[in-house]
Amino acid sequence: MQNAGIGGVGIGLRREHYGEILQCTRPLDFLEIVPENFVGRGGAPLSLLRRCAERWPIAAHGVSVSPGGGDAFDGDYLAGLAAVLGDCGVERYTDHLCYAAIGGVAYYDLLPLPFCTAAARHTAARIIELSDRLQRPIAVENISFYATMPGSVQDEGDFVREVVERADCGLLLDVNNVYVNAVNHGCDPLEMLWALPTERAVHIHLAGHIREGERLLDNHGAAVGDPVWALYRAVMARHGPIPTLVEWDTAIPALDRVLDEADKARAILQACARQREVA
Repeated sequence: MQNAGIGGVGIGLRREHYGEILQCTRPLDFLEIVPENFVGRGGAPLSLLRRCAERWPIAAHGVSVSPGGGDAFDGDYLAGLAAVLGDCGVERYTDHLCYAAIGGVAYYDLLPLPFCTAAARHTAARIIELSDRLQRPIAVENISFYATMPGSVQDEGDFVREVVERADCGLLLDVNNVYVNAVNHGCDPLEMLWALPTERAVHIHLAGHIREGERLLDNHGAAVGDPVWALYRAVMARHGPIPTLVEWDTAIPALDRVLDEADKARAILQACARQREVA
């Protein structure tokens, strides 16, 4: 099995590429899984994941644990999640700074929390509990949000900072989400970026979006846009190389096309590293 730490640039392990991923000979530094696709399951997908873990480091990014939710964590699911993470040598679990279920009802969406201290306190306590139960550090992702929840009295950046500082956890910085939120809420993308606690970023996500009328939708179904690449370069210039994932989760193209996007990110990351070496 690979060293548990990740670095460089990776892509998501998606069903559309199961048949060819093990034959990949192009540069690829790690794979990221959605653990919900593997927890409590066996068969060919789990076998493939184990074979991938022998070749590449594995990162895990969940979608259903609901770190900001009000329901108690599902103990059986967390036990299965911990088993998958351990089986693949995953050193850090990441999820979204959101809630995804309430009252036992799963919404199958990543819903924003009220930007206020009460929600930050509640979410931070749950992140600490989640870290203890999984026996791993946690990083949470800034999500795309299309409405501000009632009870919000803070900006997104202040809220995210309060959560991660109270929980003493990492930030999974989704640069595409920054841009989508900035456009949709009439903010300057760079101001929205630097309002986040970027100094705590342990991973970065890059993805594509689409326009629907006057609104941008974070659909992970297109190439990374030029404004998002510009924000990525700004983060690299300020903080240096950070492990980066290219997400492509809908309208998924051939593996080589996804790897082309990863190559673009790798070129930026490596150029940044060279500049810092000579500075």
